[in-house]
Amino acid sequence: MTDRMMLLDTASLYFRAFFGVPDSIVSPDGTPVNAVRGLGDMIARLTTDYEATHLVACWDDDWRPAWRVERIPSYKAHRVVEAVPGGVDVEETPPGLVAQIPRIRELLDVLGIAVVGAPEAEADDVIGTLATGAPMPVDIVTGDRDLFQLVDDAAGVRLINTARGMSKLEVVTEATVVGKYGVLPQQYADFATLRGDASDGLPGVAGVGEKTAAGLLQTFGTLDGVLAAAEAGEPGMSAGVRAKLAAAADYLAVAPEVVRVRRELPLGFEPDAAKLRPLDAAARERLEQLGAEWNLGGTVGRLDAALDRTA
Repeated sequence: MTDRMMLLDTASLYFRAFFGVPDSIVSPDGTPVNAVRGLGDMIARLTTDYEATHLVACWDDDWRPAWRVERIPSYKAHRVVEAVPGGVDVEETPPGLVAQIPRIRELLDVLGIAVVGAPEAEADDVIGTLATGAPMPVDIVTGDRDLFQLVDDAAGVRLINTARGMSKLEVVTEATVVGKYGVLPQQYADFATLRGDASDGLPGVAGVGEKTAAGLLQTFGTLDGVLAAAEAGEPGMSAGVRAKLAAAADYLAVAPEVVRVRRELPLGFEPDAAKLRPLDAAARERLEQLGAEWNLGGTVGRLDAALDRTA
C-alpha cells in the first residue's frame, strides 16, 4: 500500500457530525453520542475510501489566537460567548457537543490516532505545517475553504471538501480552485484577503467582491503586486478600485498575516507517529467496551475494519 497521509480538521468534522447525526442517539447515561458516532464513521469511511496509511487529528488548541485578534479584532468575534483575558476565548458550542469532546479524545486515543495541536495556533496552522514538506501525498479533510491555499498538485497535496456533506465529498485540486474562483491555490489567501469572509469576521476591501478580487490577481499576480500597481497608477486598474484599496490600507497591512495559514510551527512531530495500525487485543477490547458503554453501535466494527485494512 502506497503511503498517504490524511489530515483532519477535527473540529470542522465533529461539528458536522453533531448537526448531521440525530441527537436522539445517546449513551445509557443519557449523554449524547451523535458526534462521537458520526466522527467515528467519518474516519472509518474516509481512511478506507481514500486509502490513508497515516492519519492526524489536527486540533484547535487555540481556535482564536490573540495574535490574529490583535491584527483584526473582528476575527471570529461573532463566535465568542465568553472572553478569557490572557487565555483562550470560549467558542459558541452546543452543550450537547461540549459533553462529547472528552469522549472524542478518548476514542481517538484508543484507536491510536495521533492528535496534534499547538499553543496559539488553530488546527489550520497545524495542517499547514504538516502538509508542507510532507514525505508522502497528503489529503486534507475539511469543510473550510480557507485551506484551499494549501492545495498543491506538484507536492501531492489535495483537499477532501466536506462542505456539502459526506454524501457529496469533493476532491479539490489546483484545477478545482481555479474553476471555482479563477485563482491558483497559492493566490487564494490574497484572494480571501481582498474579498473578505464574513464567517471568519474578515471585512475584506469594501466594494471588492470575488470577481474583482480574482481579476486583480489574474492581472497583477499577488496582493503585493496589486498594491504596487495601485500606487503606480497602472492602466490595468480603474480609479475606483484604486480608491477602494487606498481606503482599506490599514486592513490590508495586517490582514494577509491573519488569513495565511502558518506552515512553520515547531511541532516536533514525526510522520511515523501518524501511521495507522490494526488494534491489538487490549485496544480492541477497550474499543468494544466503549462501544457498549457509549452506545456506539456499528461504528465500532467499522472503525476496527478500517484499521485492519492497514495491516
